[in-house]
Amino acid sequence: MSHSVSVRQKAKKKALTLAIAAILLSPATYSVASAATSADTSTNTNSGVPQGPLAQSDFGGVGLMQTPTARMNPYGEMSINYADSDIYRRTAFSIQLFPWLETTARYTDIRNRLYSSDPNFSGDQTLKDKGFDAKLLLNYEGKYMPQFAVGLQDVGGTGIFAGEYIVANKRFSAGSAGGFDVSLGMGWGYLGRRDNISNPFCDIADRMCERGTQTTGRGGKFEVDKWFRGPAAVFGGVQYYVPMPEAWGGLSLMAEYDPNDYQQDRAGVPIEVDSPWNFGANYALNDNISFKVGYQRGNTVTFGFTLNYNFNSAHQLKLEPAKRQAQANQVAPATLNEVDYDRLANDLLVEAGWRVARRSTPGRDNVAVIADDIDQSSGIAPGLTLSKERRATVTLEATQTRFRDTAEAVDRAARILADALPEHITEYQIKEFNGNLGIKQHNINAEAYKTAYRGERFHTNEQNAIHTTSVNPKTAITANNNEFKNDFTWSIQPDLDQSFGGAEDFYIYQLSLKATGKYTLTNAWDVSGKLGINIADSYDKFNFLIDSQDTPLPRVRTRIREYAVNQNVWLDNLQVNYTKQLGNNLFASAYGGYLERMFGGVGGEVLYRPLHSDFAYGLDLNYVKQRDPYQDLGFDDYSVLTGHASLYYNADKLMNGAFGNSTVIARVGRFLAKDEGIQLEYQHEFDSGVIAGAFAAFTNVSDEDYGEGSFTKGFYLSIPFDLFFVRNTKTRGTIGWMPILRDGGQMLHRSRPLYNNVK
Repeated sequence: MSHSVSVRQKAKKKALTLAIAAILLSPATYSVASAATSADTSTNTNSGVPQGPLAQSDFGGVGLMQTPTARMNPYGEMSINYADSDIYRRTAFSIQLFPWLETTARYTDIRNRLYSSDPNFSGDQTLKDKGFDAKLLLNYEGKYMPQFAVGLQDVGGTGIFAGEYIVANKRFSAGSAGGFDVSLGMGWGYLGRRDNISNPFCDIADRMCERGTQTTGRGGKFEVDKWFRGPAAVFGGVQYYVPMPEAWGGLSLMAEYDPNDYQQDRAGVPIEVDSPWNFGANYALNDNISFKVGYQRGNTVTFGFTLNYNFNSAHQLKLEPAKRQAQANQVAPATLNEVDYDRLANDLLVEAGWRVARRSTPGRDNVAVIADDIDQSSGIAPGLTLSKERRATVTLEATQTRFRDTAEAVDRAARILADALPEHITEYQIKEFNGNLGIKQHNINAEAYKTAYRGERFHTNEQNAIHTTSVNPKTAITANNNEFKNDFTWSIQPDLDQSFGGAEDFYIYQLSLKATGKYTLTNAWDVSGKLGINIADSYDKFNFLIDSQDTPLPRVRTRIREYAVNQNVWLDNLQVNYTKQLGNNLFASAYGGYLERMFGGVGGEVLYRPLHSDFAYGLDLNYVKQRDPYQDLGFDDYSVLTGHASLYYNADKLMNGAFGNSTVIARVGRFLAKDEGIQLEYQHEFDSGVIAGAFAAFTNVSDEDYGEGSFTKGFYLSIPFDLFFVRNTKTRGTIGWMPILRDGGQMLHRSRPLYNNVK
């Protein structure tokens, strides 16, 4: 009889598998590109679901409690989520990187397990398990079609919570009574341990029926050979949005069927399960903070909160001079000799952020002119060149000092030039420079621009009169003369170095003030430096590989404790720099001195960046020695020749724009520990200017030699300071997150890479 029961159970599981698979695999005709370009109907107000950020699961990412859903937050939404379920405490950081991609980084504090059994290594610190998730939208919800998503949970970590899933969601409106959002999914791994459904991939290959339990190497790798393998389980739930006045916030009630039976959890203690059903409530006080409580496994009260901020829509009101508007009674100078060039230069700086290059010609030291109405022999316009053509072009050579949005700065400058210059000028040229490196040339058809600016013709746009070309260094005054000689600039800003997940302490940091300065000797030569002043740090807790212990890799970064503990004030950087533009789109630099806190030496770089190309190519080579942490200006014996060939790819056009405003960087070469390999970096810039980036280095160092984590990886946010100021500024601050600090795959921290200076 037991055999017949087993057969019937298998038959039921098989039938359920076919039914669930038919639902979940039905969106196979959809693609990421179509999902990325479709209109998002996920926040339709007719569904009874309020607008704004959605509730986060306990793992981070949009979901219920223990289960994910197919929903996505608004593009650019950042969520910091904390969830406490007695056995586990989870802290997660999620970003809606694209409308179709949600990414999550998470730490789980397993409070009943120690980091290690060696108290000399990790003390009494509990185990902190890191993991990374990704959820991919397959299609948006339609009138009849649910919304579908596929996801990976806890990839690139130890795999304790690793799982994969396919999930669908459909909303139902109850009119004035609110709305329901129903989810149904199939999970594998951690999300499939209840084993209440047959794995449909077993019918494709027998190997899909088994799932390994061991972690490869020292953890931190992507266990692709385990994905969608082994037992599977169905999960699902419903979220009911309670109707209430908008001023009160938003309340939703949740119920879900948990696909995990918790019998295989590595929590350090047995986890009792009295029910597969979890219940909870999420209260959103506003778009920035929400609270959640739950009753899970039939015996455990849980709680948590979420902080939200949208990186894409973030903005700050500016107290900038308003863009000029054309005046009906505006009287332009009749000739170039009547132009007030000093006032023109000041207006360009104050209203548009353009600092024009200085020249020695009296009265004409801000603008180069090719004109058809100037008599050179008269001497009234020294420094001006007579054009043989029947045209008049005014050329500015300038540096943009404030506006991150170059298009806005050019538009503002064109308005100023239209008001300040004679009517017969046919073209304005703005040659944009950074030092003596010509970035690009903005060419403005003056006649077409003024027609649009003054509203003289319908259906005209100022931007249509502007096109961009390369700067020819042979004809540029700024590139070949000492325009900014004896120029000194300086700034002071806070800096935070940090590392997460170490054995000695979960979070190790140093907060400091950095004072930077730059003195320009000539257009090609300058001296730059940075001084660090310690405010607070915890690197005295960092004990990894102290000097009395052996390591197969040179100590290039794990000596950070010696630098942090012994130096309250330190010379972070002091170097001489030489730059030169070798040709159109070809740039070079050379430098020498104390290049960063841990290394000094000499190096050089060449960059080829075709103006309208999606690709740029770079090569840097550096000979450096390690600085002595016990002598501010001294060096240790260790030296290395390090350098990389770099490829920069603008991914805006990839997959019909699905990766818009993104850059992919690949660097191949030799790292500081003399290991060789490749570093891959990805950057995505939101409309606000916030850049989210990630990098990983894969070298010829074995997992055992590298240590915990298997390879170097990290994440960072580059935040423009003008999100906090009422005036525009190009200054940025960077917050980095490196899960574990090790020596393999480490690059030299060059202070002025060419790509960042000419893009």
